[in-house]
Amino acid sequence: MTTYQAMARAHTNIALIKYWGKADNQLFIPMNSSLSLTLEALYTDTKVCFSDDLKQDSFRLNGELQSEADVAKISPFLDLFRQLAQVDLPCQVESINHVPTGAGLASSASAFAALAAACRQALALDLTDQELSTYARRGSGSATRSIFPGFVKWNKGDRHENSYAVPLDPADWGVAMVILALNTQHKKIPSRQGMAHTIETSAFYPAWPELAEKQLKEMESAIDQRDLAQIGQIAEANAMAMHATMLASNPPFTYFEPASLEAMDQVRKLRDQGYTAYFTMDAGPNIKVLCPSSESQAIAQALAQAFPQAQVITSQVGPGIQSLNHWPY
Repeated sequence: MTTYQAMARAHTNIALIKYWGKADNQLFIPMNSSLSLTLEALYTDTKVCFSDDLKQDSFRLNGELQSEADVAKISPFLDLFRQLAQVDLPCQVESINHVPTGAGLASSASAFAALAAACRQALALDLTDQELSTYARRGSGSATRSIFPGFVKWNKGDRHENSYAVPLDPADWGVAMVILALNTQHKKIPSRQGMAHTIETSAFYPAWPELAEKQLKEMESAIDQRDLAQIGQIAEANAMAMHATMLASNPPFTYFEPASLEAMDQVRKLRDQGYTAYFTMDAGPNIKVLCPSSESQAIAQALAQAFPQAQVITSQVGPGIQSLNHWPY
């Protein structure tokens, strides 16, 4: 019996300069480069077993066997690694997600980064982390960035080989993020559908890639200077510009919920009180607040009081992908 197995962990990342729109839908080449912060609190653990003892690919998420339709989403991704290793073995994938799925909290980023890392290890593939990021991208664009710790840049590129992630800064200088999970249900409009609709119909979209690239350069400079307030200001403006492209779509759509807008106001009030707090929001109603570690507990407490029904998660900066020696479940 031939068996190759491995286990890996990857953390989610939250984009501060957003990726919104694909230039190539097959290869997941984005319309613009992006920049993110990897988070310690939210992660996915994944175990893979390639074996000729298996009849077909299977996928178990949080202990539950997934449907054939869900397996069909990951089999082509597994094929990328099977082709590299020149093996034709069915794979059993088991994932434990410490992130709500489909709620705009980047669960697909940690999921596909962990799966890519486990496949590389199991099949003993000679891929650098940068090369691995090009394969993680083929599962979910944002997974490209979850390969690395801290502040990470995804160079958009124009083909498979040059659309990859690079670590910019470990962000080990007192950076934190508070996540206000207002609604962790599956969003009504998946990101891929929302992106495609925006590109096709939004009058504002043509301005988006150029603006995002300009703000990316500004943010890289702010990171070099360790200016968290400036990083936050740019992130806030970038997030609002991305959501504006959706509001200008035809028909218009939004991921804003009433509580999302209230939370943005709450963050502005915290700033008025002297806190360094800046929000960002992805394709989902939840708000993430960039702040110094030293203020994170007070900010989390204030948000928990303002939104007693919400889940508040405080996170430090997360590491890159890690191999696991044992399965802790």
